[in-house]
Amino acid sequence: MRIRCPRFLAVIGLVLTLPLAGCMRDPYVSTTSFVQSGSWQVDRTADRVTGVPISSAGVKTTASNTDEPYPRPASMQLLCFINKPVVSFRIEFKMGIESGSFLGYRFDDKPGHETNARFMAAARTVVIEDDAEVAQFVGELATSNMLYIRIRSFSAGRTTAEFKVDGAPAAIAAAYATCPVKQPEPQRVATRSPSKRLR
Repeated sequence: MRIRCPRFLAVIGLVLTLPLAGCMRDPYVSTTSFVQSGSWQVDRTADRVTGVPISSAGVKTTASNTDEPYPRPASMQLLCFINKPVVSFRIEFKMGIESGSFLGYRFDDKPGHETNARFMAAARTVVIEDDAEVAQFVGELATSNMLYIRIRSFSAGRTTAEFKVDGAPAAIAAAYATCPVKQPEPQRVATRSPSKRLR
């Protein structure tokens, strides 16, 4: 028996398409707007609230931890957060809490650095946000190919990850386009004023 009612067919089509409507992702949270720059993915999406481009660039790798039997996904992101340049690391396991956890890093064969990075409440994200530390990190990142990070924690053991960071200059420029990294002011050397001659 054939159904020749156009209205019936239209209703059936509508019913079939309604579930798909809820599956559509907003471009703000999708990954379709990323472009590649070396090892980096640079976000080109515009913020629908402010109308300005999202400032973000990231790389992915895997990380290891003394309490985890297998490596887990890890990512590093350069971004503007509330008009402030920050560097964020996220790893898919607990890597430390604010008290008693420390992040250190080293680019290529350059000297390593310890940081005052802040560990988030969920213990899976750590952020470098101090202006001087961000400037130092980004300055070395721009001329490097590999980044090694090490986290020591009283509560979560040791965590390590290595990121390929080639193509960083374009990623840095895009990520911090709306919140330029502040270069540390040169330290002033105190000088004595010439003493007055006794008259």
